[in-house]
Parts: sequence; structure tokens; C-alpha cells
Amino acid sequence: MFSEFARVVVEKLSNLNLLTLGLLFLTALGSAVVAYWRTVEHKSFRDFFDFAFPAEVILHPSARADVLFWVTKRLMMPFLLIPAGVTFVAAVGYGTHQAIGWLFDIQAPLIGGPAGPVTIVIFTATMLIAYDISYYLYHVAQHYFPFLWELHKVHHSAEVMVGITKDRVHPLDDLMNRMWDGVIPGICFGIWSLIALDPVEIAIFGINVYVIRNILMMDFVRHTHFKISFGPLNNIILCPHWHQVHHSIDPRHYDKNFGLLFSFWDRLFGTQFVPDPDEDLKFGLIDRDVRDYQSLFGLYILPLKKMGGHVIRLFHRRPDVVAQPQDRSPS
Repeated sequence: MFSEFARVVVEKLSNLNLLTLGLLFLTALGSAVVAYWRTVEHKSFRDFFDFAFPAEVILHPSARADVLFWVTKRLMMPFLLIPAGVTFVAAVGYGTHQAIGWLFDIQAPLIGGPAGPVTIVIFTATMLIAYDISYYLYHVAQHYFPFLWELHKVHHSAEVMVGITKDRVHPLDDLMNRMWDGVIPGICFGIWSLIALDPVEIAIFGINVYVIRNILMMDFVRHTHFKISFGPLNNIILCPHWHQVHHSIDPRHYDKNFGLLFSFWDRLFGTQFVPDPDEDLKFGLIDRDVRDYQSLFGLYILPLKKMGGHVIRLFHRRPDVVAQPQDRSPS
């Protein structure tokens, strides 16, 4: 049953890739138009092009590294990261389903018949919350534990933001994040399969959670230079400008705005920073070897070497070394 369930989920995810890409492109284009309209007084098509694709950003070595990293990572995604992410959630969900059903002698689903619209809406909302708190906790851990930070530095090493910077994430970091995603979302997934949804319904509507989350959080846009704010909605949804603060090298912004979709986690746990609407930000790292992260070797291999060093020191039981802070306070 589990292997068939996982296969259906992967298949549904693949079918939605084009839809997701199309919606993300339209969102990015619309955001560029909005940001340009609010920023530039005398408007023209040429000015809009220069605003959306500034030469100092597009031709920056960091942007070139983003492109090379994005292309090489795309080649491995279909074989590793996408199936892994879905499989971890499905595995924990299936285990939760079986364990609770066995412990309490429950025959699933408790609510018979096809799931109605109210059930689907509640399911989608709870899964969004489960994914989001899961991401927040892992993201904080990435900044707190030095060996995780060495992997996460790949993402923070971008000195300009070009949209695909969102995918400037080390494959091992991505894989570990997806493994962790299997815990909280996976348990939520399994409980829902026991209460009201059969595996096929979960596969279809569960994948929509990914699509809805990607659209709402505007992940491509928030990794650009467009200062997009949602106004009062910022109290619920993390806007692109607030996430850009997370990449800032200004010490005031270190360890702030960890959220993925919802902003209230940062407010609840005291990690929120609200920038001025027109505040300019400088991105990247302030490490001495920051330039080493603008090559494929620096993005793929260097983090593994540094991570290995932290693990070795940990096993050598040298707390005086392990307890030292990172090269910089993560932004």
C-alpha cells in the first residue's frame, strides 16, 4: 500500500510542476510591475527593463554562480530531492496512520464517503501550518548549530538576489530539510488519512498545499531586489521585503524573520524585524572566505569540508571549540 501511495504522490507532484512555474512567473512579473510603478516617477518600457534586470545585479559573479548552481541542481532534482521530500512525508504519514489505527482499533477513514469542500479546506490549512512551523524550527536550527550553518551558508552567500537565488540551497541541506519535513507534516498527514481522507484524496489535495504555499510566499519574488510589502497582511503572511531582511549583512538583522509563509511565528518567538519601507539592504556574508562561495566548488564541496570539521571536533569532545560562534552571526 505504501509504495503505491508514494508513487501516486510523486506523479501528482510532477503533473503540477508546469502549473506552479507558470503561476510563479506571473507572480514575479506582476511584482516587478508593482515595484516599478511605486518606485519610478517617469516611466518607460526601457526604464522598466533596467529596473527589473539591473546590470549590476544580473552581471554580478553571485548571479552567475546562481545560474550555474541552479542548472546543475536541476539535473539531480528529479532523481533525489523531489521523490525524497514526498517519500519522507508519505512514510511518516503512513506509519502514523497504521500506528494510531492499531493502538485504538480504528478503521479508516472515520468519516466515510468522499471528502467535501470544507474538509479539504481545513486539511489544506492544517497542512500549511504544519509545513510552516516545521520549516521555522529547522531554519532556526540551521542558524543555531554550526555544522548546519555551514550548509545553510550556501544560501546566505548570495550577494545579489536574482529570483533563482531561492534554489541556492546545498543538496544535502535540501535533503535534510525534506527529511525533517516528514516529522510534523508527516504526522499531520497520517492523522488526516485516518480521519477523513483516503490516500488518493490526500495525494491530490495534499500536493496542492505545495502549490498554494509557493504562490502565497512568493519565494521567487522575495529573492529579488523588489521591495514588495503586503501592508496589514504582513501580520499574517511574510512579505518579500521582510524576508530580504533575513539575508542582510546588517548586524541588526541577524537571526531575524525566519518564517517561510506565515510571519506570526517570528512575532511569537521574538525573531521578527520590521524594516522601513524604503530601507536598502546589502546581502551576503561577511566571512573572510566569502568569495569562495561564488563557484561550484564553493557551493557544493566547501560546505561539506567545513561541516565535516565541525563534526570531527564534536566527536573529539572539545566543547571549547564546538561552543565557539560561527564566523559571523547568520543573517
